[in-house]
This record gives sequence, C-alpha cells and structure tokens, in this order.
Amino acid sequence: MLDFFEDFGKKISDVASELGKKTNDTLEIQKIKSDIRSLKRANDRDYIDMGKAIYEKFQKSEVMDMDLITFCEAIEKREEEIEKYEAEIARIREDS
Repeated sequence: MLDFFEDFGKKISDVASELGKKTNDTLEIQKIKSDIRSLKRANDRDYIDMGKAIYEKFQKSEVMDMDLITFCEAIEKREEEIEKYEAEIARIREDS
C-alpha cells in the first residue's frame, strides 16, 4: 500500500512539474510573440515614415523612380479628391 502512495505522489509531482514547464513555455512563447508584434509595429511605422519622406521628395520633384512616382501620383490624386470632398462638406454646412 505504501508503494501505491509513493507512486501516486511521484506521479502527482511529475504532472505538476510538467504543468509548470508547459506554463513557463507558454509564457515564454507569448513574450516572444509580443516582441515580434512590437518589431512588426516598428517596421510599419518606419514604412509609413519612409513613404512620407518619398512623397515629400516627389512634391519637390526629387523622385526619379517610376514605380515610386506612380504611388506618389496616386496619393496626390486622392489628396485632390479629399480637398474636393472637404470643400463639398463646407458648402453643405454653409447652405444649412
């Protein structure tokens, strides 16, 4: 009977140890995933800043790469449309 309780106690101890290891592994994985997300967000901010810098150079006619010019022209066209929409909103508000 004593062997049963010793074996039972050892199994409980093993299960608790394994559970603790899995919990630590899960926490470590979550921390690593969080670090990855932080790095990706930093990259996204840099992509945005890089795009803004290129667009500012485009506005000064300093961009020569046709692929970049195509993106910049599309942005410029949307900016013009935004201005028209904002003017329309202002007109509607004045008429009200």
